[in-house]
Amino acid sequence: MHEVDVARADLSIAQLVADLAPIVGADSVLADDASVMTYECDGATLYKATPHVVVLPDTAAQVSEIVKYANRVGAPFVARGAGTGLSGGATALAGGILIGLNRMNRILSVDIENERAVVEPGVVNLWITGRATPDGYHYAPDPASQKACTIGGNVAENSGGPHTLKYGVTTNHICGMEWVMPTGEIVELGGASDDGVGYDIRGLVIGSEGTLGIATKIVVKLTPNPPAYKTMLAVFASLEDASTAVSEIIGAGMIPSSLEVMDRLIIDAVEAAFSFGFPEDAQAVLLIELDGVDAGMEEQAADIVDICNANSAQDVQVAASEEERTLLWKSRKQAFGALGRLAKSYLTQDGVVPRTRLPEVLRTVAEASARHDVRIANVFHAGDGNIHPILLFDESDPAQTERVLQASGEILTKCVELGGTITGEHGVGIEKLAFMDLLFSPADLRIMRDVRSLFDPNGLCNPGKIFPGGGPAAQEAVADG
Repeated sequence: MHEVDVARADLSIAQLVADLAPIVGADSVLADDASVMTYECDGATLYKATPHVVVLPDTAAQVSEIVKYANRVGAPFVARGAGTGLSGGATALAGGILIGLNRMNRILSVDIENERAVVEPGVVNLWITGRATPDGYHYAPDPASQKACTIGGNVAENSGGPHTLKYGVTTNHICGMEWVMPTGEIVELGGASDDGVGYDIRGLVIGSEGTLGIATKIVVKLTPNPPAYKTMLAVFASLEDASTAVSEIIGAGMIPSSLEVMDRLIIDAVEAAFSFGFPEDAQAVLLIELDGVDAGMEEQAADIVDICNANSAQDVQVAASEEERTLLWKSRKQAFGALGRLAKSYLTQDGVVPRTRLPEVLRTVAEASARHDVRIANVFHAGDGNIHPILLFDESDPAQTERVLQASGEILTKCVELGGTITGEHGVGIEKLAFMDLLFSPADLRIMRDVRSLFDPNGLCNPGKIFPGGGPAAQEAVADG
C-alpha cells in the first residue's frame, strides 16, 4: 500500500462539518473514521488517502455551494462517483472535502425521437440502456464495470469499453453538460445538438479526470440497437496468433463492433468461476462481434473465420442464439471479478499501442512477468490496441508490490516506445504521473497546466492528479480536530 501523506493546517474537521451541514443537511456530512475510511481509495487500491470529510449533495446548487465554500477556506476537494476507477483519480490525495455524487442518480428525461437522454452524474452506466431498451435504443459506451460505474466518472475519465472500436468512447456520446466550475460557478457546456459554436469546452473537460470541475447534469446520445448481431469465439494456441488475426481483420477493411482477447490465465479464472466450457488447451481466445444490417453479415463473418484459420485458430465458434451471445459476453465482462480467485490483489494496466505492434508489446509483458516473477493475465480491447495486462500479487507484501510496479513501468514505457500511449481509458490519475514526461515535452505540459490554472486558479480541484506537483493544493488547509 502506498500511503499518501496528508498535511493539515489551520481549519479543523469540526469546523468543516459545522460549515457544510447547513448546505446539505447534517446527515449528509460524514467525518467519523469508519465513514471516511470507506472513501480512502478507488479501484487502484495501491494508492490510499483519506478525506477529512465526505459530503453527499442532492443537487447542482448544493455542489456549487460546497465548491464555493472550499474556495473561501482553501480546502482541497474531489468529486467521486462509484469509485470503480483504476488510476487513483477519485482519491482525496490532499485530504479535504470529498464530494460523493451517488445520490444524484436520476434519469431526468429520455427523448427517443431526438435520441437523447438527460441524466445526473450518479446514474449507473447500464441504467441508461435499461431505460432505452424497450424503445430499441442503448447507450453505446460499455466499460467492463458498466453494472456499477457511473456516468459522471465515465465523463471524467473518457471511459471506453469493448464496443468502442466501432462506436467510440464517452466523448463521442456526450452532447452537453451542466458543469460546476472549480470556483463554484454553474455553466452550460455544449447542448442537445451535435454541433456547437465556439470552442469545444465540452470536449476539453471530458477526460480531464475531475481537475476542471464537476458534471452535475449530462446530455447523452442514445444509439439505435442494431438489427442483427454475429458473435464469434476463436480459440488460438498463442496470444501472438490471436493478435495477428486482429490486425489482419482490421487490415481487410472490416470494423467489427468489438475484438476482445483473453489469455490462458483469464480463461482459467472465468472457467473456474462460471464453467463456460472453454477448451482446456486454449492459450488465447478472441471474442469477435459484428453488428448492423443482416445483409452481407454472413459473408463478412465467413471472411473473419478464414482469417482466424489462416492464423492457426484451433476452433471458431459462432453463437447460435441470443442466450449464447450473452454467455460469451458474460465471460468477458466478468473477467476482472473472476481474478479474485487467482490472487489477493491485482493491478490493471492500460497502455495502448498500434494494433500491428500488439505481438511486440505482449512479448514485453511476458518478459516483464518472468523477469520480476509476477504473474500477469491479459484481457484487452485488441481492436484498438488497448492492452490490459493484469498484474497479480499480494498487496500486503512490499517486495511483491515493488516488483509489480517495476514490471508495470516497463510495460508502459514499451507502449510509448512502440508509438502508443500510457492510458486508453483508465486515466493518468496518481498511478501514471511519472510517465507523463515520456509523452509530453516541458512546453506541452506547461500549456496543459496553464489551462488547468485558468479553470482552477486556487489549485483546489482534485489536486495532485495528472501532473506531478499539479496544484497548489495542496496548501493543505485542514487540521485535525
